Amino acid sequence: MAISSKYCKKRHRSFGRKRMLSFDGGTRFNNTCSMFRTPAPSEILAIHPIEIAKTFLAGSAEDRLHQLLDHCVALGASDLHLGSGELPFFRNRGRMLRAEGYSELDAGQIRDLAHFMVGESLDDQMSRRGAIDGSLTGRDGSRYRFNVYVSQGVMAIAIRRLDDTIRPLSELGLPDSLYSLADLRDGLVVVSGPTGSGKSTTLATLIDRINREHQSHIITIEDPVEYLHPSQRSLVHQRQLGIDCPSFQDALVASLRQDPDVILVGEIRELETIRIAITAAETGHLVFTTVHAGDSVGVIERITSVFPAEEQAGVRRQLALVLRANISQKLIVADGPAVVADEKRGSNEVKRRVIASEIMRVNSAVANLVASGKSQQIYSVIESGSNAGMQTLDQDLARLMKQGLISERTAMAYAHNPAIVADRFARLRQRRIS
Repeated sequence: MAISSKYCKKRHRSFGRKRMLSFDGGTRFNNTCSMFRTPAPSEILAIHPIEIAKTFLAGSAEDRLHQLLDHCVALGASDLHLGSGELPFFRNRGRMLRAEGYSELDAGQIRDLAHFMVGESLDDQMSRRGAIDGSLTGRDGSRYRFNVYVSQGVMAIAIRRLDDTIRPLSELGLPDSLYSLADLRDGLVVVSGPTGSGKSTTLATLIDRINREHQSHIITIEDPVEYLHPSQRSLVHQRQLGIDCPSFQDALVASLRQDPDVILVGEIRELETIRIAITAAETGHLVFTTVHAGDSVGVIERITSVFPAEEQAGVRRQLALVLRANISQKLIVADGPAVVADEKRGSNEVKRRVIASEIMRVNSAVANLVASGKSQQIYSVIESGSNAGMQTLDQDLARLMKQGLISERTAMAYAHNPAIVADRFARLRQRRIS
């Protein structure tokens, strides 16, 4: 196994998942589609639970990690969680599943795994930072991102499997009109949503578009680097926190002296990082970043609230000038009738999770509301802005219902206003009938 916390191949998170019918060491699978490559039957691990336990107990830290990662691939799982006194857990189709065939891991075994993944600097990094990010490669070439952290005084590990291709927006469930963001000359583009909602995936697709179609200098600042972008028409330099630079702020300041056209900042949350990102967008650079917020209004409020009260009005005016778009997305389990029907037919094209998104494009109306501090009125502009490429989350949930990708129950659970979703769905269905 080749392991590196420095550079990793460009991957993006999968939105598809493989369905597991039973998970007991002698696991059976429904051979349904995942955005990870579907393993052939001969590749799927089907080891008796006793054999798994014996080999797992007898193996070294490296052997244990190999076995767990191999099983992650065979399951089509997206995440692997390891904690002291617990069986391994795999996340499959959005659900956490206990690996009954394995033995519980003790604190020493978790530490051995962490030491193998991180190296001799484990204790130093944990004492300084409290958590460690990195990346690794499995025996089959599969790529993973990991985080080592402390839970109730003992180490725990979260490992996320990364996909191997950058997919077009249509496959991600986003409109092709968003490709126009890759043609912008300057400004700030934000992708927002909770952890694990595919923000990095969406940004990877947009950066790839610029790389293939424009002659630009692209600098990415990431923690860690998830997706490798070999230079194509553009020149691409990717920097990883802790390896190539000490912080987002330091790397962002330095990037302005490196002749960039496009800057990707993995996340902006500290005041100075946000300030520099806005300045970069003001001075003729195209800046892409992510923010942990639920919707476009939340993004604006989160950015401005970081600043002292006396600066917030000025920051709003700056945002009104530089913000170009926000894409807020959620990753939702696909449980609609079309998905159920595909499962019954044994289709190889079953979707496991889908994106529902809110899209705000900053026009004069939105810019005026941002500058004047009337962010709450932005939602009505988005709702009526379909001709400008905008959509609310509720409108997109209705679309997913109409396509049979999510159930009514799921749509209503995620809706801001269930009545709007129901009305929109009824109109879409009526349009199809007529």
